[in-house]
Amino acid sequence: MNEPAAVMLSVHDITWRYSSRHSPILKNLSFSLPQGALCMILGANGAGKSTLLKLLAEKLSCQQGLVSRGGDIAFVPQRTTVSLAVSVYETVLVGRSAHVGLLRAPNHQDCRICEEALCRVGLQHMASREFSSLSGGEQQLVLMAQALASEARIILLDEVTAAMDWRNQAIILRLLQDLARQDYTISFITHSPQHALDFATHCLLMFPEGDSLFGSPSKIITDETMSRLYRLPVRCTVIEDRWVVVPQFIQKQGVSIP
Repeated sequence: MNEPAAVMLSVHDITWRYSSRHSPILKNLSFSLPQGALCMILGANGAGKSTLLKLLAEKLSCQQGLVSRGGDIAFVPQRTTVSLAVSVYETVLVGRSAHVGLLRAPNHQDCRICEEALCRVGLQHMASREFSSLSGGEQQLVLMAQALASEARIILLDEVTAAMDWRNQAIILRLLQDLARQDYTISFITHSPQHALDFATHCLLMFPEGDSLFGSPSKIITDETMSRLYRLPVRCTVIEDRWVVVPQFIQKQGVSIP
């Protein structure tokens, strides 16, 4: 009998608010992610998705509740600003800082790991390019390579596909799926429920006023939950044997947006 996978991220009863004058954006939130999980986080703008990710990455302190981590974490932000003229390769090499430390230069192994990370995101041909010269989507791929170079087994990503074309989205999503199969634990913010249905093992829906729902994407992504989440009529339907989420952007006569 196979033993259950180790829990790598555990959130217990987290409540968080911007100030005492504000209502909680996270309210009594609890969930656990096992080794090998690929969890998509969905929610409207301002629902607290980025705040949650920063709590998981220890970039914010918990006000109430507890976050437990079963390994090192790599955090890929939604956007980054680099003021120095550094190359793509040097940006990826920053991911090795915890291994290199202050007293030694990167060795052959560090260089090999960075080169392999760039290959995994398909940017090995851009290694010498200046990071700031890349498009937003290409920069996100470089930051993903930096996370891989860190060798952290937990990877948190904040809307990294937002500035990507479909091809680069496919590169990232397939890579994340492959990493989960290699027992990485991944949590990924997206505005595409389709990403969750097609790739995720787990899904967290973050509703307004701090409410949430956690579970299998196929079980919790429904017409009702998606319409509530995005405050817009949404249909989940089958097209050519594939579940597809269809937002009703075009307003029908007599049907208003809440």
